[in-house]
Amino acid sequence: MKILADLHNHTVASGHAYSTMEELISRAVKKKIKILGVSDHAPGLPGGANIFHFSNMFIVPREIDGIILLKGAEANIMDYEGNIDMPFRSIKRLDYVIASLHPPCIEPGTKEENTNAILGAMKNGRVNIIGHPDDSRYPMDYETIVQASKLYNVALEINNTSLRRDSYRQGVHENAKTILNLCKKYEVKVIFGSDSHISYDIGNFSNCTQVAEKVNFPDELVINYSKESINELLGEEIL
Repeated sequence: MKILADLHNHTVASGHAYSTMEELISRAVKKKIKILGVSDHAPGLPGGANIFHFSNMFIVPREIDGIILLKGAEANIMDYEGNIDMPFRSIKRLDYVIASLHPPCIEPGTKEENTNAILGAMKNGRVNIIGHPDDSRYPMDYETIVQASKLYNVALEINNTSLRRDSYRQGVHENAKTILNLCKKYEVKVIFGSDSHISYDIGNFSNCTQVAEKVNFPDELVINYSKESINELLGEEIL
């Protein structure tokens, strides 16, 4: 299937990424990706972008060099109620928000606490994607989360960087398979994310597709392949 979109990408504004927005766009053009999302780390993560970075993204054109550019953020879930480190006044200027658990922002809790944190973020009303819910350091009730994904129209991400052999996250391959099998069971769509921190990784879903093939996950449940699914997730006509 042809990749239309990659929504999880970081620029130098994230503090530990290595490409500019212009470099991301240039690489996306070469890879023939139609929709590029820029989702720098929010301020709660050490080195993350200042809140003004997100508030000012309205100056970025919607289309550049034939690429539709979406303005997003990877927000940090800060507590077990699912509160994130992005105020509404900044979120409303963005096209989408990814919410993720990162150890510098929230200590791993019990299975119930971690699950509640994800559910709280899903209920935020402004979160579109749960980033890398695959780390065994944050055990969670995947069946509950998959069902909530469908209920709240918040996509669970299969994260290509998490699935690298040298990833620091734990238990990722088995957790990704669990998520995919449950999503297949309940007919819930997932989104692949490159989580690129350098331009060369944009649109790289090789690890995602490998694990999806292992569980015979249907392409029609992968949001990145369908303009209708992308539009449904974001609540607007992007393509």
